Amino acid sequence: MRENYTTVGDSANAEILIQKSRFIGHVARAETEQQALDFIDSIKLLHRTATHNCSAYLIGEHDSIQKANDDGEPSGTAGFPMLEVLKKQGLKDTVLVVTRYYGGIKLGSGGLIRAYGKSASAAIAAAGVVERKLHHLMKASIDYTWLGKLENEIRQSPYPLDRLEYMEGVDIYIYVPVEKEQEFIDWINEMTNGQADVSITSSEFLEFSKS
Repeated sequence: MRENYTTVGDSANAEILIQKSRFIGHVARAETEQQALDFIDSIKLLHRTATHNCSAYLIGEHDSIQKANDDGEPSGTAGFPMLEVLKKQGLKDTVLVVTRYYGGIKLGSGGLIRAYGKSASAAIAAAGVVERKLHHLMKASIDYTWLGKLENEIRQSPYPLDRLEYMEGVDIYIYVPVEKEQEFIDWINEMTNGQADVSITSSEFLEFSKS
């Protein structure tokens, strides 16, 4: 399972006008190829009267699935530059569609490459970029005598506090980056003289904005 990766924060779109042609970039997350294809189909349906709906996507931890489609534009002038934008920004599990409404002025190959790349970048900027970091949700079970000290230290630490549960003792749930697991356990044990019972309850991704 991957630990940290970068993707778009949300689905978004952005429109630019180049030589009277409208270019509308759309971007979304897609964790499977079917999700990417469904998104592309939804944009094509929304803009079924457009001249072109070009697309590109990268799927998988190692970009094992990557596709680009020029949708009628000259070969290599639309889908490929969009795919290159995804790669240069280091995005994973992301799908792009750029819709073009032709304005009557030909842009030439170089102009098209720049236009589709710019549209892709504008859509990504509108969505925002996030880093997804794999965390363990750790449970520290302690006696009530340690609660005041430990809760205060955790709230001032870089570890996000999820919740506290009060039973015979106190269970404190904290999100810890997977690479900090042992460091966290050592820290808790040091503060409680080894009297805390620390365990992993689950693993999940937390998101941090890079924009």
